[in-house]
Parts: sequence; C-alpha cells; structure tokens
Amino acid sequence: MTHRAVQEDQPRDVIERVGPALVQHGPLSDRVYLMKLGAADEAQGVVERLDSLARRRGYSKFFAKVPEEARDLFFARGFVEEARVPRMHRGRRAVSFMSRFYEEWRETPKKPELLDEVLRAAFARQGEGIDAESRLHELRRLSDDDAPAMAEIFSEVFASYPFPIHDPAYLRETMTENVVYHGAYENGRLVAVASAEMNEAGCNVEMTDFATLPGQRGRGLAGVLLARMEKDMAERGFLTAYTIARAASFGMNIAFARAGYRFAGRLTRNTNIAGSLECMNVWHKPLFGAGGVAAA
Repeated sequence: MTHRAVQEDQPRDVIERVGPALVQHGPLSDRVYLMKLGAADEAQGVVERLDSLARRRGYSKFFAKVPEEARDLFFARGFVEEARVPRMHRGRRAVSFMSRFYEEWRETPKKPELLDEVLRAAFARQGEGIDAESRLHELRRLSDDDAPAMAEIFSEVFASYPFPIHDPAYLRETMTENVVYHGAYENGRLVAVASAEMNEAGCNVEMTDFATLPGQRGRGLAGVLLARMEKDMAERGFLTAYTIARAASFGMNIAFARAGYRFAGRLTRNTNIAGSLECMNVWHKPLFGAGGVAAA
C-alpha cells in the first residue's frame, strides 16, 4: 500500500475521488498521486484537473499509475516514465509509473551512489530464493485483534508514512476492504508485519508495509512473510505481484530480488517515508494461481 504519519501534528495527505479517479494528495509527500485512473476515456479530463490541483496547491510532483492505453496521453502532457511493469493488468497489459515534476530539485535523487550500490547488491542475489518458514516464529494472517500491536510496530519503525498505519482503526478499516496482513509472533509478541493490497479488477497485488522490530532484523522475516503472502495471493487467483520499496534499503531490495522479482524502475523522491522524501524502487513478479504456487 502506501500509508501513514506518526506524529499527531504531522501534515496529512488525503484520499478522494476526482471524477472516476482515486487520488491521494497533500503536503506530507508534497505530491498528487493518481492511484487509479478509472475510465481510460476520461483520462484527459482527469489529468487536467489534477495538474490544476497540483499547481494550485504548490505540489512539486504529480505521480500516476497509468494503464498502457493512456500512456501516450501522459507523455504528451509532460510526464516521464519512471517504471513499467509488464502484464500487470490482468496478466496482459503493462502499467507505467509516470511522473511530472514541477520543481527541478524533485527530479534529482539524494545519494545516487548509495541507490546504485543497493541495486548492485540486489542484482547479485537475484533468484537465490527465500525461506518460506521460520522455526522460531509463529506465522499467521492478522485480524482485528492484532491491530493495536501492528500500529505499535509501524509507529516504532517509521518516522513518517504516506497513510495512517499507526492508527488501529485505520488498519481495521483496510482489513474490511482490500488489504490482507500477515505477521510473525515470537513468544506471544508481534515482531514483524507485512501486507498485501489487492487490486481484484487488475488481478495484481502490491506487497507492502514491511516492518520488523529492530531487535528482530537480520533474521529473514521480511522474506518469510513475502513467501507466505505470495502463496496466499496465488491461491486467490492474482496474476502479478509488485512492490514499491525504499530505494536506499539494502534489506528490502535484496529480499525481493532473492524472491525472483524483477526491477522495473526507480521513482525519484516519491514518498515521505521514515521522515523524508525517498526514492522508491519498483519490483514485479508473475504469480501462478494453480495449486497456490508462486512463480519462480
């Protein structure tokens, strides 16, 4: 997904409908985020309205998930393609991650050498495989009763996040909609969480919200939870899994590369997470539905 804000006085981004489109915007990530375009034949009107919104509010970036059939329209409006996932929509059509920048500073990544080093480290581990089980932890799907413990972990791990995942009420609400959470318990205490945000219309799922308590890091829990979510989502018939991971995180990028995900591109200064605007890497992987087995 994409969530949150820990401090109560932190500015919040809002999610709302603009015509057929689902949009998030606000000062936290200083952007307009077109999450779902809706009707492709209304794309031009949606882009015009959101461009006007971005300029009126002084946002420095307009970021959009764009179906293949609307890609040329976005190019014509000054967007660049930062990432592209093949066969993301119903296993057939590509989806592009496109951006328009209103400020020059927003186009330039911080610490580009580090981001390249992370990718090299991830590519070196491509396809190694990940453990699907942990002998030291109880692994299970999380429910309403787990929401307070989940919120505590998110609050400890992230100094900021683009959706309010520090709020148990918000987590419970997403559970009733399109998000499945999995977690790892040790001695009765929740120590790691991750989620799968399902797009049923597009038959794709975003693997996101990975959070592990500091004392539990380095034990492969992100990979274990990822493997469990892949199996769960494959059994539900989803065809493509993807993630938008912090580009500066060695652990997360290596975990996805080891699990067989392919790099699709980098989103420059895209998301306010962990206290600052960070670049994000997009990774993707096809899933098989038969027998609940994820693709290699």
